[in-house]
Amino acid sequence: MNKIIPLLLCLLATPAMAQTATPQYGISMHGDLKYPKDFKHLDYANPDAPKGGVLKLADIGSFDSLNPFIIKGSPAAGLAYLGQSFAYDSLMEQANDEPFSMYGLLAQTIERAPDNSWVAFNLRPEAKWADGVPVSADDVVWTFNTLMEKGAPFFKAYYGDVKKVEATSAKRVKFSFSHNDNAELPLILAQLTILPKHYWTQAGHDIGNTTLTPPLGNGPYKIGEVIPGRSIEYIRNPDYWGKDLPINKGRFNFDKIKYDYYKDSNVALEALFAGQYDYRLENTAKLWHTAYDAPAIKDGRIIKEEVKHERPAGMQGFIYNMRRPVFADKEVRKALAYAFDFEWSNKQFAYNSYKRTDSYFENSDLAAPDGAPTGDELKILEQYRGKISNDIFTTRYEPPVNDGSGNMRENLRIATKILEDAGWKVGKDGIRVNGKGTRLKFEIIDSNPMFERWVLPFIANLKKIGVEANFRVLDSAQYQNRMNEFDFDMTPLPIAQSNSPGNEQRDFWGSEKADIKGARNYIGIKDPVIDDLVEKIIRAKSRAELVALTHALDRVLLAGYYVIPHWHSDTFNLAYAKKLAHPQKLSPLSPSVTDTWWAKQE
Repeated sequence: MNKIIPLLLCLLATPAMAQTATPQYGISMHGDLKYPKDFKHLDYANPDAPKGGVLKLADIGSFDSLNPFIIKGSPAAGLAYLGQSFAYDSLMEQANDEPFSMYGLLAQTIERAPDNSWVAFNLRPEAKWADGVPVSADDVVWTFNTLMEKGAPFFKAYYGDVKKVEATSAKRVKFSFSHNDNAELPLILAQLTILPKHYWTQAGHDIGNTTLTPPLGNGPYKIGEVIPGRSIEYIRNPDYWGKDLPINKGRFNFDKIKYDYYKDSNVALEALFAGQYDYRLENTAKLWHTAYDAPAIKDGRIIKEEVKHERPAGMQGFIYNMRRPVFADKEVRKALAYAFDFEWSNKQFAYNSYKRTDSYFENSDLAAPDGAPTGDELKILEQYRGKISNDIFTTRYEPPVNDGSGNMRENLRIATKILEDAGWKVGKDGIRVNGKGTRLKFEIIDSNPMFERWVLPFIANLKKIGVEANFRVLDSAQYQNRMNEFDFDMTPLPIAQSNSPGNEQRDFWGSEKADIKGARNYIGIKDPVIDDLVEKIIRAKSRAELVALTHALDRVLLAGYYVIPHWHSDTFNLAYAKKLAHPQKLSPLSPSVTDTWWAKQE
């Protein structure tokens, strides 16, 4: 008996011993960190960049809130709800020249349990709010619990595997997980933007409501003058606690950053040429090729520059709302893609500068390869044989192709046959109807009037096959409200992706998110196979496993005909005032104008 007791004590001690972890200055999803512990600055930041000057930017539409953390209202530009922003710091900061690595910001170090059952952050002693109050572990605990309770639905999806958060000391906070299979969870917790508990718990301050009162922050800038719906400015805080950290060296160089709002992109472009603001990332190819011949370009007041990038393009396309009876039919979704003439539109409207998108993870190694699946990807898909389309095992979906002539006869013939075979017959009024009496009629909504030239030819082609569609442009607030309520039939929408997909995939495709207003499963997908693949992606133990699983997810999504794919570009089209300068080496993922550029000294 005496021999058994020590053995039992040893066994009981094992879980406690597993709870120890060595504090680290950074953390990587897969592989080693790029930057060593003693790094001086990010490679895409200039540590000698001068401070000063004003950066004037433009945004489209309007805003009515300075609270980006909830579903209510339209938040002002510059107020990101995740990661470092102008007004707020996160626990750690992501390096934009690695697939997914985080380095200490508010947190000096991170501790990760060897079995990935918990993670802890040790806050910097010098970290403080703009009013001088130190940032505490209580702030972190309060932020997390409050955002899970009152924040946008995104937070519950993103952090759904957290079981408990607790302050183990004044400067240490620990997150315990409901399981240890979510390899990404420690890193995305590091992205958490921290809010001041002592400010938001005061009378009159409610994080669950919109506000136009500038809130207290701890970031490199303070909110300055706010003119609701028209403009907002950020003033660099000379006493910012983190200005000398290596992760911030050479960043946040402007004394003031101001956003002015314009009613549409055309008006904003003319304002750029008139010198009303300083920088524009041009996303419209036709404008880039035709409109940038203004005097301000010719005389050098505005510089026009093209920069190749490696940013994953994700998926942009006409997305279907499958909650609508007309789009619950997969054959309808398949057929309508044949009415979109990308090749002709690309030639007419974009000078053939766009590339056709045919993956949900476009422009990255995460896109499923052409042809039939092989190797690890095939092994993954075999688990779902009988639950997914057999076509997935022989080929990969590719959008219909036309010759660019504008003659859509063959593709429209194919679309017609698909609809006829699916029971959609042409009625007396020329509009197709199925056996249930559902008419093939729908509305396409958007907040960008410039998209009309792409939509109208699509609508004209639909009419030729007995489908009635109309296009409606809404103001930005109305559009967002309708998207939050899933009150739409079809809309052009980008679905952004990163180099390291994970928890956010639940929000995009998860069955439980399909009925939660404000979630990002706009399409309304409810597929147990997709749910399972998403969970496996979240639990991936290596980059190779993550890539194989994402390839499989890509194929299954494509085979569902949930979108009519649009296009993408692998180039940043930049137009900026000659007073601005940027590092010779930009981040491959973002131009980072607001945090790595600077104003030239006169």
